[in-house]
Amino acid sequence: MMISTKGRYAMRVMIDLAEHGGDGYVAMKEVAERQQISLKYLEKILPALVAEGLVEGVHGKGGGYRLTRKPEEYTAGEILRVAEGELVPVACMLCGAEPCKRAAECRTLPMWTKLGTVVGDYLDGVTVADLINGKA
Repeated sequence: MMISTKGRYAMRVMIDLAEHGGDGYVAMKEVAERQQISLKYLEKILPALVAEGLVEGVHGKGGGYRLTRKPEEYTAGEILRVAEGELVPVACMLCGAEPCKRAAECRTLPMWTKLGTVVGDYLDGVTVADLINGKA
């Protein structure tokens, strides 16, 4: 499993908002500069984060984005699933994938299933607050 740039940047945005948001909104231009991410790329990531309720945004003077919850209430797994979709190690495990004709005799499926569980459990156990505090 490889996390794409979109997933990595979504994590960086969430951490940045947690560190610099306080009670106010953070301009995406500031996040882009601090994180060295193009503003155009952030404009592709933020709608998904807003749509899922992870952040909220306000346009205009004094606007920007802010977290909707405390940093300790966000997990890496939640953020990555919003940015990446499903976090599965092999395509046959994707939700809605064509059922594999070999699943009944597949000797590797149990390994892939366990790997997906281990990775998911780990990512669901790491919060934005943990990442800020270096506890991941």
